[in-house]
Amino acid sequence: MTDPAPPTGFVSLVSAGPGDPELLTLKAARRLAEAQVVLFDDLASGPVLDHAAPDAELIAVGKRAGRPSARQDHVNALIVSHARAGRRVVRLKSGDAGIFGRLEEELLALAQAGIPFEIVPGVTSASAAAAAAGLPLTRRLTARRVQFVTGADVTGDLPADINWAAIADPAVTTVVFMGQRSFPKLAEGLRAHGLPGSTPALFAEAVGHPHQRLLRSSVDGLAAMLAGAEVSQPGLILYGPLAFTAETGLAETPGKSA
Repeated sequence: MTDPAPPTGFVSLVSAGPGDPELLTLKAARRLAEAQVVLFDDLASGPVLDHAAPDAELIAVGKRAGRPSARQDHVNALIVSHARAGRRVVRLKSGDAGIFGRLEEELLALAQAGIPFEIVPGVTSASAAAAAAGLPLTRRLTARRVQFVTGADVTGDLPADINWAAIADPAVTTVVFMGQRSFPKLAEGLRAHGLPGSTPALFAEAVGHPHQRLLRSSVDGLAAMLAGAEVSQPGLILYGPLAFTAETGLAETPGKSA
């Protein structure tokens, strides 16, 4: 008589927030405490993992531009393998898992394997950056829409199919993820499509981490700053009718803004 197959486990795709453990949701913290296996992103490590059970198996599967990274198909296989062994699995993803987090590929792998799962939403780094800078993402009358865009395609270059009319709209708050390298080129396109180079902009680096840096400038100012700059930390760029002007100055102190 053969041994019965182990019961199928369960996968929680948990949003870790931008890095500050105090921005974890209660549900995210509870799922971490219950997990037997935690597969975590590079940006969802550090103090956030203190919420995991002492005996949980912690597996780093993070991806960082320009650095050796786990392949997505390997990550998918690990999630499925541990769940098929009957374990409670947390796939810990930085920010909000549903925003530029390659969530769909992991959902498809779980669905194809017949493994039950849940998605635990969280604080996106865009919201955290605006809060850290003391800014709203919307403004009555002048910013009635917010849009999240990526500044990089699969090759790391500026996407070729950009909707320039949308991202050059002066009445929109635009948040650019993964755009440090491509922003100088993006800024050229924005100016060519009518967005003034003096449009207020914010560069938010390492949001939610102790070495967070917030830099207030303009679209032209950030483009000049980022041209040829080495990218060592994850960063976001916000621009549009933000609640400050380019003349308010720069903020170099970690965790502070001017």
